[in-house]
Amino acid sequence: MRLFLRQFRAVLAIYIQDGFAYRASGFIWTLTDAMNAVVMPLVWASAAGSGNINGFTSRDFVQYYLCMLLITGWVTSHFMWEVANEIKDGQYSAYLVRPLDVFPFLLARNLAWRCVRTIIFLPLFAVILWAYSSMLAGATYYFGWHFWVALVFGHLVSVTFVLALANLALVFQEAQAIFELYYFPMLFLSGQLFPISLLPDWAQRLSYAFPFYFTTALPTEVLIGRVSPAESLPLIGGQLIWISVSVVAYRLLFRWGIRNYSAVGM
Repeated sequence: MRLFLRQFRAVLAIYIQDGFAYRASGFIWTLTDAMNAVVMPLVWASAAGSGNINGFTSRDFVQYYLCMLLITGWVTSHFMWEVANEIKDGQYSAYLVRPLDVFPFLLARNLAWRCVRTIIFLPLFAVILWAYSSMLAGATYYFGWHFWVALVFGHLVSVTFVLALANLALVFQEAQAIFELYYFPMLFLSGQLFPISLLPDWAQRLSYAFPFYFTTALPTEVLIGRVSPAESLPLIGGQLIWISVSVVAYRLLFRWGIRNYSAVGM
């Protein structure tokens, strides 16, 4: 275990340094990701006016999207593209000969980028927060342990699911079209486009049947008080279920795909 922790810390440190080496491109990516949260509060706040939409006032919409923006940067992973490209190019072979298992290596690599992205994003978030500060007067937040557990588990749901998805590149020659399909339900059911509670009842129930709600929507709703600590407990259990399912799927797809894997890159 001690050796594993040293290896994990070493990989984490290496890729944090790598992330800061390309901080300009990282800032551009974070700026792109922020556009939805910058624009959507204005749209919904204008629609709500002095009233509310399904219990959301103008302040609630601003609070929701800003919290969602901050949480999404830490939670949401898109690592399947990079892993799939490395499988296709033959660079994946380097993972197979290292003394660290591929799965924790990729977890450390993704965590490093999440840390770098969050640090790069904080100054931009401070500007956005300042711009909306007049609309957030009286907003309350919950920072109890339920939120922090939901936040960490949300990250693990996201990264384990996309790593399992990435292993489809070991099974199929071309998996990127499948990755494109991932984004429609992810954006629709994760709460990133609009709060889940604004959806029809059937769509709200559907969101609990997929992992996407358990990535960003749950910790956001716990943070702003839309989900109480007591109500969050069974939902945190749902996060644990999806983490377990994703890890099992990753292992099965890895064992299946690695039998046919061959490095053909240049």
